[in-house]
Amino acid sequence: MLATPPDFDMLIVGAGISGIGMAAHMRMKSPGRSFAIVERRDQIGGTWDLFRYPGIRSDSDMHTLGFDFEPWRHEKSIADGPSILDYLNRIADERDIRRHIHFGQKVVSADFRPDEARWHVTVESEDGERKLMTANFLYLGSGYYDYDDPYDAGFDFSKFEGKVVHPQFWPEDMDYSGKNVVVIGSGATAVTIVPSMADKAAKVTMLQRTPTWMFSRPAKDAVANFLRKILPEKTAYAITRFKNIKMQDFSFKMARNKPEKVKEGLHKRIEKALGKDFDREAFTPPYDPWDQRLCLVPDNDLFDAMKAGKADIVTGNIERFEKEGVRLKSGELLPADIIVTATGLKLAVAGKIAISVAGEPVDFSQRYYYKGCMFSNLPNLAVVFGYLNASWTLRADINSDYICRVLNHMEATGTDLATPVLTAEEEAKIEDDNIFDFSSGYIQRAMHIMPKSAKAYPWRLNQEYVFDRKMLKDGPVEDGLLTFTKVGANAVQRDEQLEAAE
Repeated sequence: MLATPPDFDMLIVGAGISGIGMAAHMRMKSPGRSFAIVERRDQIGGTWDLFRYPGIRSDSDMHTLGFDFEPWRHEKSIADGPSILDYLNRIADERDIRRHIHFGQKVVSADFRPDEARWHVTVESEDGERKLMTANFLYLGSGYYDYDDPYDAGFDFSKFEGKVVHPQFWPEDMDYSGKNVVVIGSGATAVTIVPSMADKAAKVTMLQRTPTWMFSRPAKDAVANFLRKILPEKTAYAITRFKNIKMQDFSFKMARNKPEKVKEGLHKRIEKALGKDFDREAFTPPYDPWDQRLCLVPDNDLFDAMKAGKADIVTGNIERFEKEGVRLKSGELLPADIIVTATGLKLAVAGKIAISVAGEPVDFSQRYYYKGCMFSNLPNLAVVFGYLNASWTLRADINSDYICRVLNHMEATGTDLATPVLTAEEEAKIEDDNIFDFSSGYIQRAMHIMPKSAKAYPWRLNQEYVFDRKMLKDGPVEDGLLTFTKVGANAVQRDEQLEAAE
């Protein structure tokens, strides 16, 4: 028994979707456990508070990007950033979570002391003052990308006399009325920004080096809105969520199994929006659908802007940036008053926190995922890395639920440490798998820092939500791999009875 308890049973890093979700699950499923959330910003929301560019919205439907316990009530299922922030703020207030949040506190380092079964977490305020917080368990809801530094494509803007903006740091006073805007990139951010700026700008050009597969759909879910009229709110939400999960899964597997058929279907949707004479090459990537995430075009907004002559798409390589715009290698000059560099994100592991155990730094690239939630031989630590082929919150929900089961088991058994044990002998038998088989640049650039993933469950960050949900919800907590011990327990084999040291 330790002389003094830690400050908290659980310390949650980040007050975005993952962190607020974990706190809500603890309130419901581990109400006897204390927790706190550490958030470096001054309000909740994470990604949805950081990004302020025009049109910021979800690229997943809110019946799956929303939590399983909290219905999405808005008419639009493809929601804008402010609506998502309203949703998170309502949860924080109605479930008494806000008072547990420590704002303006950046986690710098976290060292786990096995002899104490607690994390020593150093946080830093905006004025540089540092303080120590301790917790038995650490939950990283800090997202997957670098909040401080976006990806730098290495462009030389020295001769360009206009304004250069990165979506991650959008100026509040940005005025683009009557301006010529070039948005560099073809991912979800660019596809969102272009139609949103087109209403005020003179012309918005999306400059893409490589096309992206685009998928148009209504921003409103007619089935969801109908069900809400005739059924109780929670029932309607559950049915819609089930429907959309199944549709996501079906669409992804169809793209992998019958890519040519899916390509044809995507092109038909674009043809319906733009007409038979649309530039097919501009919408035909050199890879199959879902080798990268599909870009959502809600209510055909991008295509409508193109038909109105307010936006266009140019495919080409950049030669240089000149005084008046972007010179392509083809010789064409794209005039620009403003250049938006929507060139991608930069991934970060564990929120760039210096994680260590007994003072020894943890190299996550040498650890295996355990059930997409924890890491091999790393005690009392959980993380959320959302699905690449579905909504982020689907993983956040099942991971939160599972960690509550782990916490409850620890409380029931009087144990202090929960460690996914992977012996050297067993690790030698593992066949690694590149679950990040997406060709997206931001994924490929970060491969060297990402944790390992096996072909076989549970040492894997799986990409099948329905399977994962069943394993985490219904599978036993004590599975022969996740080992529960007390502080000072003798080092024994995993399958032997653990006894506390005298």
